[in-house]
Amino acid sequence: MSTEIRPIGVFDSGYGGLTVLKEFIDLMPEYDYYYLGDNARAPYGSRSFDAVYNYTLEAVNKLFEMGCELIVLACNTASAKALRTIQQNDLPKIDPQKRVLGVIRPSVEMLGEFTQTNNIGVLGTKGTILSNSYPLETKKFFPEIKVSQEACPMWVSLVENNEFDKAGADYFVKKNIESLLSKNSKIDSIILACTHYPLLIEKIKKYLPANIQLLSQGKIVAESLKDYLKRHPEIENKCTKSGIYKFFTTDSPDVFKEQGQIFCNKITEVEHIEL
Repeated sequence: MSTEIRPIGVFDSGYGGLTVLKEFIDLMPEYDYYYLGDNARAPYGSRSFDAVYNYTLEAVNKLFEMGCELIVLACNTASAKALRTIQQNDLPKIDPQKRVLGVIRPSVEMLGEFTQTNNIGVLGTKGTILSNSYPLETKKFFPEIKVSQEACPMWVSLVENNEFDKAGADYFVKKNIESLLSKNSKIDSIILACTHYPLLIEKIKKYLPANIQLLSQGKIVAESLKDYLKRHPEIENKCTKSGIYKFFTTDSPDVFKEQGQIFCNKITEVEHIEL
């Protein structure tokens, strides 16, 4: 595969990262993007730290081989369980000039602009919640903010099985929101800490008090990436700008194309890839 194209790589275990890629393309359509979904091994949310780290590193190496200089892990579980180790241990050996970014830190950096009560809720996969990444990152930037968390183990399955707008989803969405709010009555902002969850937004709003605002990651991460590229011209100058978007999956390209349209309407051709 030619490396004349030096795209921005976007990785997720499945389809959820497409909601982030869509925001990247809407905000910065001039760049080239390669999206890689490890659909054959998704979901990552319930997998061990070691498994998520190993799978993520394989995907990162593949995207580097394909010409990417910069990769965004558009997956909260990979960001929580693999990003720091890859940044600190692997990148220096692979290529110290390349960069891998995640979605958790950019989301946390914006919290101060949203909460009035200094009480935040986090809805995420079991893996993201167990990692405690959101409370730990929040403490670094905003020690005064209290973070309450709720794992939503069924939500990704509802989305991936195209059940997110069906009546059956209501039970799980209502249950998890009520559970989160019972932990802290002062919550005024909730982060959807999984890139699949924007598809459930109508259901979530249905069971959320009107005074609580929802923070969806795609736009926040896109703005953060734009700012990052502005502050790091040595990376930005390496990224090619032909408006080329390519999609790769470890599973069936036909299934990916069909399912992926739910998340992002920019999908054209999809290639199968082995990790």
